[in-house]
Amino acid sequence: MSAELKPLVKSLNSASTDEEIITILNTLKQQPKITEAILRESKAGLAVGKLRQHASKPVADLAKEIVRKWKTEVEREKHASGGGVKAAANGKPPAKKSVSAPSASSAAATPTTPVTPTVSASGSGSKMNETRSAKSDGIKIEYTGDKTRDKCAELIYDALVFDSGAPSDLILQRAKEIEKTVLNDNGGTSAAYKAKIRSLYVNLKDKNNPTLRESVVSGDLAVARFCRMSSQEMASEERKAADAKIAQENLFKTLGAEEVQAETDAFQCGRCKQVCAFFHDTP
Repeated sequence: MSAELKPLVKSLNSASTDEEIITILNTLKQQPKITEAILRESKAGLAVGKLRQHASKPVADLAKEIVRKWKTEVEREKHASGGGVKAAANGKPPAKKSVSAPSASSAAATPTTPVTPTVSASGSGSKMNETRSAKSDGIKIEYTGDKTRDKCAELIYDALVFDSGAPSDLILQRAKEIEKTVLNDNGGTSAAYKAKIRSLYVNLKDKNNPTLRESVVSGDLAVARFCRMSSQEMASEERKAADAKIAQENLFKTLGAEEVQAETDAFQCGRCKQVCAFFHDTP
């Protein structure tokens, strides 16, 4: 299946018109039996995910619809096999994970209890992925032995993963790379290190900035480059547009004030003794 998707992903990445993109997206939408392994190997999840912020609304809406559909299918497949993200991340057999809780609680529990809660209660797999975190993925970040560094890496993991369909090991790899880069750039766990981690976390966690998260996870945006970006550079297109609008409004207000001042300048003519208004250029 991943072999069938790869040509479509390649075509999607090189498509130059909205019509081409929509045609390919509709073909991808009709693909049956989507799994996490297929999305990872074909890179279809990353390719479609990026289009959720496309300038064309029909393209963006269709991409969002496909991502929701795929997330639901991936979660359904995981729970049908008796395991979830947490079980896989811990490296424990899924069967043990799902059976241990009910058997310990009581023999009166129904046989379907281990499988039903997460899938039925939520109604959709996408809701689960939207709230992913290191804790929900079963990821314990203790790779440095330094509590500050480990906690900062966990913050970056949470910011990258909360609405992602990417595998836990890839997210963890990126979080570690980011933390190490910030550490090296700031010479240790200094105040500057903590401030930079906080800035990266806030911008990554912005729900209106999925493109930034996806670019970092996919590797399209190099970790070294990302760690040295300013808050303005990391901002979502929506925020950049809002900031530009505010700056423009402030400029107009400033120009308006200058014009009023120029118009009220006056002097008395030495010959006719009349008061005359005039304009002047302020250097």
